[in-house]
Amino acid sequence: MDYKQKVITALANALDGQLSAEEIALKLEKPKTSDLGDMAFPTFALAKLLHRAPQQIAQDLAEKIDSSDFERVVVAGPYLNFFFDKGQYSAATLENVLNAGAAYGQNDDGNGGKVPIDMSSPNIAKPMSMGHLRSTVIGNSIAEILTKNGYAPIKDNHLGDWGTQFGKLITAYKLWGNEADVKADPINKLVEYYVRFHKEDVDKPELDDEAREWFRKLENGDPEAHRLWKWFREASLEEFNDVYKKLGVTFDTYNGEAFYNDKLEEVVQILKDKHLLVESQGAQVVDLSKYNLNPALILKSDGASLYITRDIATALYRDREYAPAKNLYVVGSEQTYYFQQLKAVLLEMGLKSAPNLQHVPFGLITVDGKKLSTRSGRIILLAKVLEESVELAEKEINEKNPDLANKSAVAQQVGVGAIVFGDLKNERTNNIDFVLADQLKFEGETGPYVQYAHARAESILRKAKATTITADANQVTDPEAWDTIKALADFPAMVKMACDELEPSVIAKYAIRLSKTFNKYYAHSKILADDAGLPARLALVKSVSIVVKESLRLLGVKAPDEM
Repeated sequence: MDYKQKVITALANALDGQLSAEEIALKLEKPKTSDLGDMAFPTFALAKLLHRAPQQIAQDLAEKIDSSDFERVVVAGPYLNFFFDKGQYSAATLENVLNAGAAYGQNDDGNGGKVPIDMSSPNIAKPMSMGHLRSTVIGNSIAEILTKNGYAPIKDNHLGDWGTQFGKLITAYKLWGNEADVKADPINKLVEYYVRFHKEDVDKPELDDEAREWFRKLENGDPEAHRLWKWFREASLEEFNDVYKKLGVTFDTYNGEAFYNDKLEEVVQILKDKHLLVESQGAQVVDLSKYNLNPALILKSDGASLYITRDIATALYRDREYAPAKNLYVVGSEQTYYFQQLKAVLLEMGLKSAPNLQHVPFGLITVDGKKLSTRSGRIILLAKVLEESVELAEKEINEKNPDLANKSAVAQQVGVGAIVFGDLKNERTNNIDFVLADQLKFEGETGPYVQYAHARAESILRKAKATTITADANQVTDPEAWDTIKALADFPAMVKMACDELEPSVIAKYAIRLSKTFNKYYAHSKILADDAGLPARLALVKSVSIVVKESLRLLGVKAPDEM
C-alpha cells in the first residue's frame, strides 16, 4: 500500500494541476515525530504562485482534499499533515514482510548486470592490519546490497602481489633474511625486513637501485626472484584467508597484479596504436590535459610497469570477461585523483565499460588519531583485534547470560559483528578513530544492540510458542507500535537507496532505527497478553525479526537467535 502515492494523488487533485506529481513528491517531508503526522506537505513554495499566505493555502487545501484514504488530514501552520490509516497500513506492511520473508525489499533493478568489485586487495608479505578492514567489509556489504537489487556482483580480491615493493622485500631478505626465521613466522619476519629497508634507505639510496634491479629481474622471469616471490605470496595468502574466514568474507576471484603481468604488452601496444603514448623525460605517458589532469605515467624510463599499467590491463580483462554494468573500485579516498586518471586513460582508449568505472572511496581508519602504516612499523593486526573483540564479547555474555548455549559461537558472531557494524554504521567517506570498547557496547548505536533486538524478537516468539504466524488480518492499532510499522515499511526504499549511493551506512542506520523503535514498543506494550490482538502483535514481532536479520546480513553481520 503506497501511502506516499495516495498523498501525491490527493494533493494533485486538490491543486488542480498547479503542481505536477513529481514536484509534489519532491516537496513532501516526514514529520520529526508521529504525533505530528506521517507525511507533511509544506506550502511555502506555493505562496508566490497563488499569491496567498502559506497558512491560508494549507487551510484551503485541507477543505478541498479528499481525506477518505487517511485517518485524518490536519493543518499545522503552513503545513498540511497526513495521518495514515493505521489499521490498513499495518496490515498491508506486515503482509508484505511475512509473505516475502528474507526476500522482502528485493528488486530486479539490476537486471542481472555483472559488477566486478575491486576490494580488500592487501599487499603480499604484509599482515592484514586494521587499515585493510574498510575495503574488505565495505566491498562485501556493497556486493550483498547489489545482489538484493538484482545485480550479479563479482568480488575480486585484487592482491598487491607485484610491483617495486617486491624488489625492496627481496633486497631486504637477501641482506638480512634467514630462511628458517621466515618459515617459523613468515609475515612478521617479512614485515620486519620491509620496515628495516625503509629505515636504512634514508642514508643508503643505493638500496633503492638494488630493489629496482630485483624487481626488473622478477618481471623478466629470473628463477631466484620468482621463487622468493611465490614463497612470500603463498605464506601471505594462508594468513589472509584465516582473517577472511573470521570475517565471513569470500571472494569470486583472487586475480592479483601478477595475473596481469603477461598482459601489459598488449596494453602498451593498444596505447601506441591509438597514438596515446608520448615520451616525457625518457618515460612513456598519456596526456590527460583535456581532462584537466596530469599526464598518466605508463612506463618508467627503464621500461618498468607501474600500478596504472597493470590496472589498465585489469580493466581491459574485466571489460572482455564480464561486460560490466558497473565497475567498482572500493579503495581509500586518498586515491581519488589516481582513479580519475585511470578512468580518463580508459576513456581515451575507447574501452566500452570505461564510463561505468566508479571509484568507491572511503575515509581513513585511525587509532588514537594516528594513521596506520606498514612502512613506518605502525601496525595494528586485524586478526588480533578480531580475537580480542570475540574474547570481550564472551566475557560480556558470561556476565549477562552465563547459561547461554553455544556461548563460543555467539561470542564469535557478536565480537566479529561488532567490528564490522562499527565500521559500516559510518558514512564510508568519513574517517574513523577506532575504539574497540565503544564497538562492543550493548546499548547505543552498535552491532550488539541491533543483534540483541533480533534475539529479543526471537525470544518473544519462543515464549509465545506460536508455530504458525500468518499475514491475515494483522491490524496493529497500538500507538506504541506505529513507528515500528512505518520503519518496516521503509525497508525496500532503504535497500534501493543503499544501492544507488553504494552506501552500507544507509542499511546500518536503518537497522539501528528499526531496533530502537522495536525496543521502545517492547518496553511499553504487553506483547504476550492473551487477547484478540495477540496474533497481530506476534506478526509484528516476527516481521521485525525478519527485517533486522536481513539488514544485518546485508552488512555481513550474523544475527544470533539468543544472546
